[in-house]
Amino acid sequence: MDISTKPFRSLLYIPGSKERALEKATGLPADGIIFDLEDAVAVDEKANARAMVAHTLANRDYGNRALMVRINGYETDWYKTDLEVICAAAPQAILLPKVNAGADIEWLAEYLDKQPNCHDTAIWAMMETPLGILNAKEIAASSPRLKGMVLGTNDLVKDMGARHTLDRAPMMTSLGLCLLAARAYGLVCVDGVYNKYQDTETLQMMCEQGRDLGFDGKSLIHPSQIETANTVFAPSADDIDLARRQMAAFAEAEAKGLGIAVLDGNIVENLHVESARKLLARADAIRAM
Repeated sequence: MDISTKPFRSLLYIPGSKERALEKATGLPADGIIFDLEDAVAVDEKANARAMVAHTLANRDYGNRALMVRINGYETDWYKTDLEVICAAAPQAILLPKVNAGADIEWLAEYLDKQPNCHDTAIWAMMETPLGILNAKEIAASSPRLKGMVLGTNDLVKDMGARHTLDRAPMMTSLGLCLLAARAYGLVCVDGVYNKYQDTETLQMMCEQGRDLGFDGKSLIHPSQIETANTVFAPSADDIDLARRQMAAFAEAEAKGLGIAVLDGNIVENLHVESARKLLARADAIRAM
């Protein structure tokens, strides 16, 4: 999967123990699915969940959606069996929770290197601890298998002793550090969840804030949140029109031997053209979904 153009507007968590939800997800318009073996699964359902997710990966068709499995963390009694069972099913990606350092990713990459069914399996990092945030650059640079970061803002708020606020001011340093690290190393970066899934107005505001900060999309806890995330994180018709006009204006200026163009009273430089190309490629990828 080429993540440079793949859309990640919406990543939906699906509890691995909920067979009906796993089946329903095949028809949901989310860009990606996170099959969860961790927080969303009760202790006495862990074994059932991992077996059900492995069966799902091998037998259900999710089209061209991004698929990842969030295993249990290294500190638990379940992660080894999670990896053994899931790796046998040739997972597209493993989402590792509570990543604290680059060594966590390196260990998992070395493990996957030894698995015959995991030659192309990617790693994604849950960024949800204070230590992980402080080591974001090290984590981002840790392995070619690492393709993205997912913010775990609920755990961050808890560990920081902060509060959930509408403007997310307590989270801004953490969000910014992860975004900077992800962009420096060419990784996808997906914003954390919004818990009140029936509150579409606030979800819209949170998605718009995440989009404006630079996130590729939003992680979600309920199918009802997909439409909002998909809409907000997609280029609008106005965005697409501006991108095309910027490219045309710059091409015209270049033909005249000029290094910049002027469009609607604004300077257009090569950097704007580069951004326009990326936006149009993103729009094409979304249409392909």
